Amino acid sequence: MRTHTLRTVITLCAAALLTAGPAPASAAPAASPPAAREQAGRQPRQPVLVDCLWHPRTQPGAFILACGDGNSRLSSLGWTQWNAQAAVGRGVNLVNDCKPYCAAGKFHSYPVLVRLERPAPWKKDPQVRRFTQLTLVFTGARPEGYDRVVTYPLWD
Repeated sequence: MRTHTLRTVITLCAAALLTAGPAPASAAPAASPPAAREQAGRQPRQPVLVDCLWHPRTQPGAFILACGDGNSRLSSLGWTQWNAQAAVGRGVNLVNDCKPYCAAGKFHSYPVLVRLERPAPWKKDPQVRRFTQLTLVFTGARPEGYDRVVTYPLWD
């Protein structure tokens, strides 16, 4: 089981590195302003991450995972990829150990790789696409009871 999990982490890290490469510069001449506006209108807007207050965010530096009590959140987020299919970054998952109970618990930091996927139209504004799935890969220690790779559905 441990070998399978390690293999999954290595595969996810390798995939993130392969997709994060810089885009090649185009040698094509610059489009005229009307043509550029027309082309921009045809390109899909990048998906967003919807936060607990129903605000659409692109490449946020922080994100609350547990909206009800704030006992799990992401911070220090840095993004290496954010496009129409997925977003990839890394940061820290701050998790409350809730010992002896959540109000008296302590937050612990765990480094994570973050992947957002499965963009779909947002019910609040169908013209906006939002990511519907978030995956965390704990790259070191992880909270008690957590798997190395955890996937969450995101709210609509």
